[in-house]
Amino acid sequence: MADSVIRVENLSKKYILGHQKQERYTTLRDTLTEQAKAFQSRFLKPRDRHTYNPTREEFWALKDVSFEIKQGEAIGVIGRNGAGKSTLLKLLSRITEPTRGNIIAKGRVASLLEVGTGFHPELTGRENIYLNGSILGMSRAEIKKKFDEIVAFAEIEKFLDTPVKRYSSGMYVRLAFSVAAHLEPEILIVDEVLAVGDSAFQKKCLGKMGDVSNKEGRTVLFVSHSMQAIAQLTKRCILLSQGNIQFDGHSDKAVRLYLSEQKNDSEKLPYYQAPANKINNYIAWARVHTSEEQGIHCWGKFITFEFALHITQPHETLWFSFNVVNELQQSICIFWFYDAKAPFRREPGDFIVRCEIPKFKLYMGSYTITTWLSEIRSNTVLENISNICPFEVTMHGIEREECQWQSHECMYLEEAVWHSVEKN
Repeated sequence: MADSVIRVENLSKKYILGHQKQERYTTLRDTLTEQAKAFQSRFLKPRDRHTYNPTREEFWALKDVSFEIKQGEAIGVIGRNGAGKSTLLKLLSRITEPTRGNIIAKGRVASLLEVGTGFHPELTGRENIYLNGSILGMSRAEIKKKFDEIVAFAEIEKFLDTPVKRYSSGMYVRLAFSVAAHLEPEILIVDEVLAVGDSAFQKKCLGKMGDVSNKEGRTVLFVSHSMQAIAQLTKRCILLSQGNIQFDGHSDKAVRLYLSEQKNDSEKLPYYQAPANKINNYIAWARVHTSEEQGIHCWGKFITFEFALHITQPHETLWFSFNVVNELQQSICIFWFYDAKAPFRREPGDFIVRCEIPKFKLYMGSYTITTWLSEIRSNTVLENISNICPFEVTMHGIEREECQWQSHECMYLEEAVWHSVEKN
């Protein structure tokens, strides 16, 4: 197409893997036998170029990958480790050559694939700006024009005349990203190196990449394992799996597919079942009814938390509560149920408790549930279960402006509605 800046046709990359034979103790007889076999295969048998060699193996990092990218698009590239993401970016950056296939790229390409790529450790930050800019194809006049903006964005004014070998990895990536983003390439390729920076700098970089794509009309290819960053920056996403394109389309569906595959079969459903040897009062089972399948919940949608209480010793001060915990084991929100007329305080049996939240607006990420069954009067915890019912919150399909106010520590929930307790 006329407005395509990148066209990839049947792109493949093959590597040859070498496998070392397992070392073992050998006798003189073993050595003589091996030498005789080698002599026989070399001189007495016709040589077959395609004979399988157990010490060498072909590995296709990418195989028959094809796609087109238009000018001004911000494209996310996601997939599990080893899916071929970094190989694809290295091919697009001309760092390595494809085994077969074609790449047609229009315009200057700037790549940020590894921390410190294109830097000389003995040179200062100032000198490396000019060096790296020259590598990216910029003239000295162009670099000088953007120099102050690059330094201000990287926030390294104090260390500008310090050799970069003394920089931390975070300072490296600050300067490297700043150079790549400010020297106006038509195509900007960014790998997961932004994970090195702190959260404030990552937010700053995402904002800059958004400006590069939306306001300046340049093309961005962004690899990340942060689905929040992918959802914020891109509308189209390429999902790679074992060197092939599994999905190429809207980012919301790509994120759903990626997250569903990240879970093991035993973890696909946010469900907990108590062991068979449990006795007395305990939580028999728990489940989270998310808006999507396989434990994936869309930001702002309706969600239900459901628990079954097995009660053998009812008491008027029984108290049930649960909280939602993030990946850092931080309690995000807590919900408690205390109803003086609840039947499980008066009679034994199995009872179901439901908590419904009309708009569940937690920050994008992974969450689990922690539950407590307590006796308030004696301050006794009868049962406390942690890290159950794992589920994912995504922001796919949400307008960027709607959730700009959020931070990693911030969340908003509409008031929870507890259903009346029902006997199972």
